[in-house]
Amino acid sequence: MTVRETCELAKKHAAYPALLTSEEKNEMLAAIADALTDNSSEILSANAKDIENGKDLPAYLIDRLRLTEERIAGISEGIKQLIKLDDPVGKVLASWVNHAGLSIRRISVPLGVIGIIYEARPNVTCDVTALCIKTGNAIVLRGSKDAFITNQCLVRVMKNALEKHGFESEFIQLIEDTTREGAAEFMHMDDYVDVLVPRGSANLIRTTKKSATIPVIETGAGNCHLYLEKTGDIKVALDILLNGKLQRPGVCNALESLLVDKDIAEEALPVLVKALIEKSVTVHGCQKTIASCPEFADKIASATEADYATEYLGYEISCKVVENEREAIDHINKYGTHHSDAIVTRDEAAADMFRREVDSAAVYVNASTRFTDGFEFGFGAELGISTQKLHARGPLGPEQLTSFKYVIDGNGQCRK
Repeated sequence: MTVRETCELAKKHAAYPALLTSEEKNEMLAAIADALTDNSSEILSANAKDIENGKDLPAYLIDRLRLTEERIAGISEGIKQLIKLDDPVGKVLASWVNHAGLSIRRISVPLGVIGIIYEARPNVTCDVTALCIKTGNAIVLRGSKDAFITNQCLVRVMKNALEKHGFESEFIQLIEDTTREGAAEFMHMDDYVDVLVPRGSANLIRTTKKSATIPVIETGAGNCHLYLEKTGDIKVALDILLNGKLQRPGVCNALESLLVDKDIAEEALPVLVKALIEKSVTVHGCQKTIASCPEFADKIASATEADYATEYLGYEISCKVVENEREAIDHINKYGTHHSDAIVTRDEAAADMFRREVDSAAVYVNASTRFTDGFEFGFGAELGISTQKLHARGPLGPEQLTSFKYVIDGNGQCRK
């Protein structure tokens, strides 16, 4: 099918998921969760072909592309967690009676047809489909060519599971055209798609935001910071730093920049930098960082302004010594991407200042930025991490995939 035909088919069947009961949607989710684990061998075989075809891709993309038994089980568990959540559709968000005696209610409803354009990550195929079922939305998936074989297999497994249990599945559509021209065409399907979400590189997000005629929810890049304030516990900072930088370096909530208060720099930086270097992380440090680590001075690259704005997605990090929390916050708001940023401190005033003034979707005090995730937040899954302020911010879970309408009941009132 062409891109247009695929989007048109999703639109044609959009009423189906919107009118399902909570019980029916949860039954569909349970069927999909079981099917993914039951068909894991088939899925892994498809994924192995994509891995082989993409063997020259950067390491962080290979990591995002790769599925394992454990990752499939995690996807399945996330879908099961969705089942436990309240149905976000049909909720009365507010109600009142106006001066004319009209009963007015604001009620949550599905967005309609959600389009997602994404790179590598086949887990997104399942997460997004499950979220759209929970929220009564139709879905058009457009993954990259790097994961096409896996995505095709996942969609087939999920749709077969739904049909086996007596449900329709045509509200789930996968675009088969993985060319740039196909992506550009998808961005202009506003007659059929109500909202478009890009997930992937900064270039993909920028291009989608600039080119699309469909309303876009921007899921931004993740230039995430850790700031060690002068009263902070160095051991806590070390644990958070290594977790944030090394657990999965290629994801958007990984740490890309370390800021250290000047009053603790000479004590903390040798510990932190040594640990990073021992883990083969390249440190791009300011001159004060280098001066604070004479033992490792020859192993620290001189940081440029571009380094402070870079999302490395690998074993690199920028490091800067700052005067105080004021400079740290200003630095984060200037160079960051408004995704996730953390402070390590024992000073509640500094923590409160950081919470209030850092302009990011997720702000952490004494915890790792790696928790910015729909599953970790208790949403079961996520459509992405929104770094904009309209219409949603942070992990896009079930509630963020709904809109609302007003329902007004009267007894013959006419406006005077």
